[in-house]
Amino acid sequence: MGYYKTIDGKKYDGELIELADSLTSGGGDGRISKEDASKLLEAVKDGASYTDIEKDTMAYVRDNYKWTEAADEWFRTEIRKWAASK
Repeated sequence: MGYYKTIDGKKYDGELIELADSLTSGGGDGRISKEDASKLLEAVKDGASYTDIEKDTMAYVRDNYKWTEAADEWFRTEIRKWAASK
């Protein structure tokens, strides 16, 4: 597994946090779009399982980054389907 990033004393997946940062900086309106959400989903899926650290990280990203409504809904549906298959 990659490296970890500690925020407020809790360990998160550093690569997912960095990806979310890069997706929301620069162009656009600073929100995570459905296209961005699919990049986050692919990053989570690169491992064979949905680890507790990845779950915590995605909960953090969902709570602390702005998402479009469509992206949030799509991501939650897809991650549930994928996690259920693991």
